Amino acid sequence: MRIPSRAFVLTAVLALACSAASPGPATTPAAPAPGTTAAPAPTAGELSLRGLALPDAPAGGVFMDYIAYDRAHHRVWVPAGNTGRVDVIDTTSDAIGQVQGFPTAEVERRGTKRTVGPSAVTIGDGVVYIGNRGDRSVCEVDTSLHKGACLVLETMPDGLAYVAATKEVWATTPGDQSIVVLDASVPGKLAKKAAFKLEGDPEGFAVDDARGLFYTNLEDKDRTVVIDLRSHAVRKTWQPQCGEAGPRGLVLDAEHNFLLVACTSRVVVLDAGHDGRLLSALDTGDGVDAIDYVAARHEVYAAAGRGAKFTLARLDSVGTLTSIATLAIPQGARNPVATENGTAYLTDSPEGKVLVVVQPRR
Repeated sequence: MRIPSRAFVLTAVLALACSAASPGPATTPAAPAPGTTAAPAPTAGELSLRGLALPDAPAGGVFMDYIAYDRAHHRVWVPAGNTGRVDVIDTTSDAIGQVQGFPTAEVERRGTKRTVGPSAVTIGDGVVYIGNRGDRSVCEVDTSLHKGACLVLETMPDGLAYVAATKEVWATTPGDQSIVVLDASVPGKLAKKAAFKLEGDPEGFAVDDARGLFYTNLEDKDRTVVIDLRSHAVRKTWQPQCGEAGPRGLVLDAEHNFLLVACTSRVVVLDAGHDGRLLSALDTGDGVDAIDYVAARHEVYAAAGRGAKFTLARLDSVGTLTSIATLAIPQGARNPVATENGTAYLTDSPEGKVLVVVQPRR
């Protein structure tokens, strides 16, 4: 993911200073039972927003990029970049634990210096993997929040994806237009297994374990590529038509074999079973990066950081994406992950918070 410019962060902070206070805590809705009809969609204005301040957040904010939800333990994992730690939110209580001891480093990007550190996370089989821009490492963390073994890569990791079918962690490394494959079959013994080049900067990812496929975007080429999990060969290349800014996040509806691609101002649905044919598109507002999807609810979650808008959408069985509710959010809020109940967690880097978007109980 691209690191937001300092000008954008300052703009977001000023916008936040002028915004109204967020509504108070709301009750998390219950998920529909398997096999039952989904609850009626919430209407605009029924979604509620509250904030969780990260502990010891510095005055300048907390840089957050990829976050992840651990469905088995009901935790949201938040790599808190410049703080050198990972914050872990218990979604049942809002309690926040911490994993300390991640190195940070000062880097310069487009003439601006900033501190980078842990920035990516993926949930494995009883182990969580953290990617750190501060020292180019990928580290293991167990369920008791104990930091374990780390492996230093040759180039800075961006996104991480656990591949259950092969017991691997795939790290996108756009700095040299490659993907690094790590052997994660033995806890505590993370090892480099392979690396292969792409014809552009990899951005975003989705894994289809059942079909043996890995998806990523080439952000600088406005392309989405389909990679074989075992041979690492690029099987297909599709055009999501995101434009000059390129495609960003990816999520997969495995049941219907639909691939959802986040452009910076809309989400498009590609038919992965029929050569990436464009099925539908939904405008979201500007500044979308990562998105999420909860298959049991057929719901898509997108946050437009510049457009200051959260969109809750529904994906039907023919690939049509429809907005069912929107909510005003602070500028800079982005990258939602969602629980099985449809509660979304967003990063709010300028304020050092995680925002919680709650659907009404039905």
